[in-house]
Amino acid sequence: MTKRQRLRKMLLIISLLCFPVTLYYFSPALIINAGLAGIINGSFLVFVMMFLFSIPFGRLFCACLCPAGGLQECAFAVNERSPKQGWRLRMKYVIWAVWLTAVICCYLAGGGIMTVDFFFATEHGISVSSIQSYLIYYGIVFLILIPALLCGKRAFCHYFCWMAPFMTLGIKLRRFLHLPGLHIRAKRPEQCVSCGKCEKVCPMSIAILEEVRNGQIGSSECIQCGVCIDNCPCGVLSYEIRGEQGGNHGIGKKTGLCDSGAAKPRRTDGLRD
Repeated sequence: MTKRQRLRKMLLIISLLCFPVTLYYFSPALIINAGLAGIINGSFLVFVMMFLFSIPFGRLFCACLCPAGGLQECAFAVNERSPKQGWRLRMKYVIWAVWLTAVICCYLAGGGIMTVDFFFATEHGISVSSIQSYLIYYGIVFLILIPALLCGKRAFCHYFCWMAPFMTLGIKLRRFLHLPGLHIRAKRPEQCVSCGKCEKVCPMSIAILEEVRNGQIGSSECIQCGVCIDNCPCGVLSYEIRGEQGGNHGIGKKTGLCDSGAAKPRRTDGLRD
C-alpha cells in the first residue's frame, strides 16, 4: 500500500470514529425538522459546502473524509465483489429528488428561513448523546453496512447515498462552465496493457479500461481516491487539475509489458491492436 493510500485510509478511519459526534451534520432528516422551524442547521450547511467543494475537487470527500465510506471499506474484508450497477445507480438520485422536494416544502410551511443554528438538535455540538440518539446512530450504521455486506463494494454509495448527488451536481456544473478541477487522466493510454489491476482494486467498481480510452476517468461514480493510479504497473494514470478534455485514445496490446523504451506502432482508429 502506498503512502497516499495509507493516509487516505487513516483519514477514513478517523472520520468513522468521529461519526457519533458528526452524525447529525450529515442528516437529511434533520434538515426537514429544521426547515419546519425555519432554521438553517448544520447538515444544511455541510451539504452546501460539499457541493461547493465538489466543483474543484469532485467527490474527493467520499474518498478521504466520509464516515460512511470508511465503514463500507471496512466491509471489504467480508465482501469485495463489484455490485451490480446499471439502472440501480439512478436510485440515489430519485431518493435525493424526493427528499429535496420535501425540504423545500418544509421551509415553505415553516415560513421560510428565519435563523441559522449550526448545532441544531445536538447536545453541545455532539450528535449521539442519549439512548434515543444511539438507537438512531446504530440504525444508520446498519443502513450503510448491510448493502455493502450483501451487494458488494460501496453499494450504499452506489444505490442510496443522499450526499453523492450534491457532489455529482457540482462536477456537472464545473464541466458546464469549463472550469478546471481535479480528475484522473490517462497520461500514457497507449502503454496500457489491459491487465485489469485498476478495475480489480477500484473501490467504486468503475470500468476503468473503458475510461482510459477517453483519456480520463469521467464516470460520475469516480471518487478520485487514486487507488487505480497507485496500482497501475505501467504508470498510465495520474492526477491532474485542468479543464475537461475529450479525445479517443487507443489501448496498447495485452503483452504484459509496460514500456520497452522503443517506439511502438499504434493504430490510429482508437481501437486495440
